[in-house]
Amino acid sequence: MTTLIRLADVERFYQAGPTRTYVLRRVNLEIRQGEFLTIMGPSGAGKSTLLSILGMLDSSWTGEYHFLDEAVHPLPQKKRVELNKRYIGFVFQKYHLIDDLTVYENLEIPLSYRDVKSKERAAIVAETLDRFQMVGKKDLYPSQLSGGQQQLVGVARAVIASPQLLLADEPTGNLHSAQGEEIMELFSRLNGQGTTIVQVTHSERNASYGHRTIQLRDGWIVGSE
Repeated sequence: MTTLIRLADVERFYQAGPTRTYVLRRVNLEIRQGEFLTIMGPSGAGKSTLLSILGMLDSSWTGEYHFLDEAVHPLPQKKRVELNKRYIGFVFQKYHLIDDLTVYENLEIPLSYRDVKSKERAAIVAETLDRFQMVGKKDLYPSQLSGGQQQLVGVARAVIASPQLLLADEPTGNLHSAQGEEIMELFSRLNGQGTTIVQVTHSERNASYGHRTIQLRDGWIVGSE
């Protein structure tokens, strides 16, 4: 497989006066195109921070990051945002839906980033609403949805534009078991169609869907299997 992502000596720390607190230490990682990678580890290990760096949402790190053979580390933030919008879908642990947009409008946003024409956008959103059984909720706002429903909208938004890289931070954490299994089966199908997936999870069951698991502890990669 071709390498999609290569990290070399990536570190993330917070500076408070003379004290430097590391969240990630000397992370060296290659992720191949079409891989399904799981990141596991205890709370505070740096899992979500690593996912944010992979998603180009966090720019306060040192080291090297190559994405599709393009060096990300020297790029200005605007260019990183463009790469994110073009190639990456992100399932956030805390949803990150836009409060003053309806479910329909939240789903439409990633398609507008990719310059999908209005008529085609409408068809894709309608198909996605049907797939996630949310047709009756398309005109509701996030505040009118339960936590589980918001999580489903977040997953739908992440996958709607068929991203090349899908990043998922505890994607089934707020779903009941049947919904969670449906989401993991969806991820598995997307992966079979060529989408590279990186998930953070504490669930051994969710991890079993992946090809490889890396273990983080205190910011270090301490194992890979």
